[in-house]
Amino acid sequence: MRWLDKKWHKVVEKKLIEVEDEPYGEIIVHGGNDKSWSDIYYNDAKKKWMGQVTKVVFLLNNTKVGDCACYYASSLVTVDIPEGITTIGDRSFFGCSSLKDIKFPKSLTSIGSYSFAYCSSLEEVDLLLKNVMELGDHALEGCTSLREMKVPDSLQTFGRKVFYKCSKLVNSTIDVVDDKINGDDVTSEVVAFLRFIQ
Repeated sequence: MRWLDKKWHKVVEKKLIEVEDEPYGEIIVHGGNDKSWSDIYYNDAKKKWMGQVTKVVFLLNNTKVGDCACYYASSLVTVDIPEGITTIGDRSFFGCSSLKDIKFPKSLTSIGSYSFAYCSSLEEVDLLLKNVMELGDHALEGCTSLREMKVPDSLQTFGRKVFYKCSKLVNSTIDVVDDKINGDDVTSEVVAFLRFIQ
């Protein structure tokens, strides 16, 4: 089994070099490194390539999805974030407009600012049975298809305007438990379905 792990690492390392040097758009291998949003946003070639990415592979023993890891990967449909990842960085999946399904690991504790902003095909985010303690500012802003959000009772920090422009959530069903969510964070534009586990 150890040999297979090493072999897999070699394959992944080769893919990583290909992705960095000659983008081909089918897969992106992510090792947890942060990227600058401006390096992608203001570079037409990088932005175009990111728009063709259809699959993400994560390196073993990684604990973070880096900032802007899949920024504007608009052809990405599903993401399976592996066990061991504790943090999803800022803008990690910003603008992934085709993203419909995300599988989160139990090890996840923090979701950064704008991490899933403008994932306009995302209909449900299920964090139940996870250990998420922090949802960053604008984490799900502009997720216009989002209908349901399930949040565990481990949540301690709820950022500003997490659900800004999430027009399909229903504000009358917001369930605020204890004082976990400050009323100021729930603006008239936030329409949300939250379920807290007691």
